[in-house]
Amino acid sequence: MEKIIARLKFPLLAAGLLALVAGTWAGLLRIGWTGPLIRPNLPAAHGPLMVGGFLGTVIGLERAVALAAALGGGPPLRWPYLGPLLTGLGGLSLLIAPTAPIGAVLLTAGSLNLVLVFGTILRRHLAAYTMTMALGALVWFLGNLLWLLGQPLYMVVWWWSGFLILTIAGERLELGRILRHSRAVQTLFWSAAGLLLAGLPLSLFWPAGGVRLNGLGALGLALWLLRFDVARYTVRKTGLTRFMALALLSGYGWLAFSGVLSLWFGPVSGGLRYDAGLHAVYLGFVLAMIFAHAPIIFPAITGRPIPFRPTFYLHLGLLQLSLVIRVASDLAVWPIARQWSGLFNALALALFLFNTAYALLNAEK
Repeated sequence: MEKIIARLKFPLLAAGLLALVAGTWAGLLRIGWTGPLIRPNLPAAHGPLMVGGFLGTVIGLERAVALAAALGGGPPLRWPYLGPLLTGLGGLSLLIAPTAPIGAVLLTAGSLNLVLVFGTILRRHLAAYTMTMALGALVWFLGNLLWLLGQPLYMVVWWWSGFLILTIAGERLELGRILRHSRAVQTLFWSAAGLLLAGLPLSLFWPAGGVRLNGLGALGLALWLLRFDVARYTVRKTGLTRFMALALLSGYGWLAFSGVLSLWFGPVSGGLRYDAGLHAVYLGFVLAMIFAHAPIIFPAITGRPIPFRPTFYLHLGLLQLSLVIRVASDLAVWPIARQWSGLFNALALALFLFNTAYALLNAEK
């Protein structure tokens, strides 16, 4: 059984990466670039492919692997891998039939499995970081359920971003346990997280207040991470440690900026303001976190190390530059610059995949 589970990791990871590539292509089509559609209505699946098909699959797979490691030498659990299997299939379903409900059903089922995984984790180890990530998983499931029940995506994306923000914040709490934060510092964290969470259900009934409250929570968490995360200290190191810290700190800055945009604009259902706020979170914050944590997460999944290479700064730098131009062109209503900056966002992601794969394949050289 252990061999079967070990072999299952790679096709699940491949399914997540396929969703990433398809979602990136769909994003380029949405922003105005022309090319083969692959399937009609593929651009409409951009968000679900990126959040559920890619990030949901990778996070679910990473949690399943972590739970297996926590069990020590006991028999491996098979059911945690059902979540990334469902989300991987959900991503493939969106690629084949972007508007068919089967994709949403599979992604919702996969997110429910992640909630159950964290239920198991909480029974074994109740801590601030496991509670934070468990709340993130619950928010993802509820957001998917709202999507399945017909809520528009421009409202659902706040639930999806809450899932990612809380998951990442929980991971940072886990990695920063050595700092032993005081009760007052922990209270500040939970106050910000509480604002973010409270804004989600409120946005369903009072969008103007709920979205701004959610943005205030995101801003609070970003400021907390900038002030209290261990990256403030590790940025003084060298090599991979410094690279990770710089990526993390840049992501916290983008999360703070997204919170300011939410407070400023409130709820928007589309257009350039919507694009700026959304991609400040999903590209500036989430993608920077992926860049930072990939040398840790991918080896945990694949069992192979990813040694640091200075070329990692190329994809991080390209992401930052292209996103600054994209957000500025959104706010200044400059469509041509927005379109080109979107292309360079995609190139930064492609360069990240190339640099990571190259480092992985040449790990022993």
